[in-house]
Amino acid sequence: MVPTAPDRSPSGPDRPVVVLVDAYTSGKYLPPEFAALGADLVHVQSTPEFMPSMPAPDLGPYRAALVHQDVDRTVARLAPYRPVAVLAGQEPGVDLADVLAERLGTPANGTALSAARRDKYVMIETLRAAGLRCADQARSSDVDHLVAWARARGSWPVVVKPLRSAAGDSVFVCRDTAEVRQAAEAVLAGETIYQESNHEALVQSYLHGTEYVVDMVSRDGRRHLCGVWEYQKRLLPSGRNIYDRERLLAHDEGPAPALAAYVSAALDALGVRHGPTHAEVIMTPEGPALVEVGTRIAGNMHPGFHDACAGGNQATLTALAYLDPETFHARHADRGYRRRAHAVCCTTPTTQEGLVEGVDEAAVAAIRALPTVHGLNLKLGPGQYLRPTVDLYTSTLRVFLLSEDPGALARDLERLGELKDQVYRLRDRQESLL
Repeated sequence: MVPTAPDRSPSGPDRPVVVLVDAYTSGKYLPPEFAALGADLVHVQSTPEFMPSMPAPDLGPYRAALVHQDVDRTVARLAPYRPVAVLAGQEPGVDLADVLAERLGTPANGTALSAARRDKYVMIETLRAAGLRCADQARSSDVDHLVAWARARGSWPVVVKPLRSAAGDSVFVCRDTAEVRQAAEAVLAGETIYQESNHEALVQSYLHGTEYVVDMVSRDGRRHLCGVWEYQKRLLPSGRNIYDRERLLAHDEGPAPALAAYVSAALDALGVRHGPTHAEVIMTPEGPALVEVGTRIAGNMHPGFHDACAGGNQATLTALAYLDPETFHARHADRGYRRRAHAVCCTTPTTQEGLVEGVDEAAVAAIRALPTVHGLNLKLGPGQYLRPTVDLYTSTLRVFLLSEDPGALARDLERLGELKDQVYRLRDRQESLL
């Protein structure tokens, strides 16, 4: 059964109401920030049941929680609350949030370009039409067509992935036509992490270079740069690229200014005028090129951690942008973060497999005691099944580290690598070669 919040009367206290759609994972950080500015929250769940790939949202902070059935009915149920904002709490809520915001008359990015903000093929073609650098690509439900495109292009590797997933789900780096065929068949036979069938697969040219994250918050098309992070990923023999860590760049370090300018232009092309965005961009030899962008807060968001290392965070700035745009414009728009400390967000991989019987609190305490560790999120609990890491959702821990001394960070990251596989006690433990 889906847990619900009390559906309190829409005619309650005279407080602004904010609607969050699918506030999974880091979306949990939004309710306290809106509440701190005097708003009540209503949660809208876009699916009949919560998505099993992510922990269910805590509905305790919400004034009401609705399960979406059709747009007209959801709009009718929300209208008496007179919401001042509607936004996605995480990626699966983006489409519905666009529709509801437009129908309810709140600040909206509109529905005309909604597909370009979720479908990776349409996204890249929209950027190409705007004259922005991006990958070559093709999409199809026909494996032979995808293989033929890759063969005709004749430049390897290429990337095969779903059109509407996230977190590295079913993204394959392919070195020949046999691998393209195998990857495309796997994508087309599967579902996204949001339980959507993959009716088509996408094949793209491989973008050579270092990948970065660029996080922003917009209001009326004016933006605040919240952070630029450098990815460290590892390519497995299977062709899967797994996340290891993200490092915060100084605002003027290396490619950061060029990346920020490119992402702002991409957001203009995609019709993004309001709300948080999380972009992944590769700095190629020719310049920045978008991998994808989500119109929601970053998955690695942790308000206290980001405040400490970057002087602000997406959740606080998002609430401010929607509820007090004058202050946002005066203090934050057209500006950016300043790095206060060296910082790393680490998502730990594993080659182990087994049923989690419990958590070794001594191992957790040892990680928390590392001098640079600011926070730790356990991603599994008793009764869940731990699998070898192939994407972000199969990583085991998210650990936030910061220090004025980059050497101290390096030492603690090395120790973290020694401790990470001691955290979960597994029944029938197995080891994968991956």
